[in-house]
Amino acid sequence: MFNLNEIKELIQLVDETSVQEVEIENEGSRLVIRKPSKAETVYVQQAASASVATPQAVQAPVTAPTSATPAAAPTTPEVDPSLHTIVSPMVGTFYRSSSPEAAPFVSTGDQVNDKSTVCIIEAMKLMNELEAETKGTIVEILAENGQLVEYGQPLFLVKPE
Repeated sequence: MFNLNEIKELIQLVDETSVQEVEIENEGSRLVIRKPSKAETVYVQQAASASVATPQAVQAPVTAPTSATPAAAPTTPEVDPSLHTIVSPMVGTFYRSSSPEAAPFVSTGDQVNDKSTVCIIEAMKLMNELEAETKGTIVEILAENGQLVEYGQPLFLVKPE
């Protein structure tokens, strides 16, 4: 069994490092510590025996949020209201071309019409071609090739004609 001081030391070590989770088994006891994004409970549980073990909870320290923006959160750039924004209609992987060897469908400065294919969004092994929706000029490409994109995430800015 782990004593409270050992658990506190382990929590502090995990908190001070980039380690996200630690799992330790010792003398029939198992301890799992996960770095919380908010307050999270860490359980210490006896290994399976003839009787059912009751978990003992130890409250993990609450860490103050950092000023850094999480990498997974897509950022919405400030957009000129005169520009048309092409957004992702689904969650998936953004591809600028039909294959790694092929040229991109569009580049900055290219002219497009409402039926021009601008990219592919792969979702659940299906390749979905995305059309420009408007006639104009590609001003900016907001997603990187191979990047996971969210529903409604801006992908292209088009200056309508």
